[in-house]
Amino acid sequence: MTSKEILSAHSLRNTNSRSDVLEVFLQKNSALSQPELEKEMHECDRVTIYRTLATFLDKGILHKVLDDAGAMKYALCSHIHCSKHYHSHDHVHFKCNLCAKTICLENLHIPPIKMPNTFLVQEVNLLIQGVCDTCGAAKTELIA
Repeated sequence: MTSKEILSAHSLRNTNSRSDVLEVFLQKNSALSQPELEKEMHECDRVTIYRTLATFLDKGILHKVLDDAGAMKYALCSHIHCSKHYHSHDHVHFKCNLCAKTICLENLHIPPIKMPNTFLVQEVNLLIQGVCDTCGAAKTELIA
């Protein structure tokens, strides 16, 4: 989907800042922190980016991804039916120890976890760390 289609599907006005933020996520195809996003978007100020991220979380365009340092990152939701209170994905996230990219592995699902009846699960995260396919292939080429 294009940024315009995503905004339209979530009943949001197509502003330059919203479109620009979405374009960065679409181009990078990985989870980004707000500081990483700010580096990519020289025309947008910090407050506009913060408000745009909050709006996208609220509308279900983005979901939160925690990394190993406890930093908050954001990734595009792959399902159009996500919302603030419901995300229809339970996938694994992978962080590369070499390039530091965090990516969604949509085809790897977090297995169901049976919790005691007195617990109310609100969010489940699974972060796997290692070397991504791009860095692994580059390292293999250097050795060969």
